[in-house]
Amino acid sequence: MSPPSPSGQRNSFIGNIAASAFSSSFAEVVTIPLDTAKVRLQLQAGASGPLKYRGLIGTCVTVAKEEGVKSLWKGIGPGIHRQVLFGGLRIGLYEPIKDFYVGKDHVGEVPLHLKVAAGLTTGAVGITIASPTDLVKVRMQAEGKLPEGAPRRYPSAFKAYRIIAKQEGVAALWTGLTPNVARNAVINAAELASYDQVKSSLLSAGMDDGVPCHILSGLGAGFVACVVGSPVDVIKSRVMGSSGLYSGFVDCAVKTLKAEGPFAFWKGFLPNFGRLGSWNVVMFLTLEQVRKAMRENDLM
Repeated sequence: MSPPSPSGQRNSFIGNIAASAFSSSFAEVVTIPLDTAKVRLQLQAGASGPLKYRGLIGTCVTVAKEEGVKSLWKGIGPGIHRQVLFGGLRIGLYEPIKDFYVGKDHVGEVPLHLKVAAGLTTGAVGITIASPTDLVKVRMQAEGKLPEGAPRRYPSAFKAYRIIAKQEGVAALWTGLTPNVARNAVINAAELASYDQVKSSLLSAGMDDGVPCHILSGLGAGFVACVVGSPVDVIKSRVMGSSGLYSGFVDCAVKTLKAEGPFAFWKGFLPNFGRLGSWNVVMFLTLEQVRKAMRENDLM
C-alpha cells in the first residue's frame, strides 16, 4: 500500500503510526456528519410507524434543523480519540504485519489472502484498544434533540468516559466489543487489502502513482468495506447505542432479523457507503501526501 522511500527503505514504524493517526483524524473531521446520519438511520425503528430519518441528505437536514448544524459533529471528540488510537494502529501496523506474514525472503506481489490476514489482525488489535472511544462516540451521536433545559447525558467525551465507568462499571466501556472487533477487523481488512490490491492493479495497468489512482483506490476500498461490513456495523451501532436493550452480538442479530428481516443488516447502506467511500478517499489521499512530504523531509 505504501511505496518504498526514495532510498529504498520502507517508511519508519513511528512515522507510519503518526501519518496514519493524522490522516485518519483529518478524514474523521471532514466526514463525521455522514457518520452521524448513518448511526441515526441504523438505530431508527423498523417499518412500523412513521420514519423520522430518510436518506443520507434528508437525515443530515433533519438533524441540522432540529438540533443545529453543530449536532452533525456530535461525537467528534471521541471520534478523534478513536482515530488517533485505532487509525494509527490499524494502518500503521499493516505494512509490518503484512511483511511478517509473507516472510522476509518473499519476492514479488504479496498474495491477497495475506493482505486480508494482515488487515484482520491490525483491525482486531487496534479496536480492542480503542473500543471505549467508539462506545462514547456512538452514544453521543445517538442522542437526539432534548427538551428545553434538559441536560445532556454526556456533556463531553472525557466526562462520558467517567460517567459510563461510574454508572455502569469500567467493563461497560467495552460494551459491544465482540461486534466491534468483528466489524472493524472485517472492514479494516476489506479497506486495506482492497486499496492495496486496486492500487497495485492500477499501477500495473500503467496509471501513475498520483491523485487519480489514490481516489479510485479509495473508492474501491470504501465500496468493498461497505458491502462486507454493513451487517456487523448495524449490529455494533445497535448494541452500543441501546444501553442494555440487547444482551450481546447474537441477541441483537436474532432480534433484528426477526423484527425487520435480513435487509435490516444493510439498513443505511447508501449513507454508509457515502461515509466509508468519502472517508477512504480523504484518508488515503491525505495519507499518501503526508507520507510523501515526510519522506522528502527525511521524517520517515
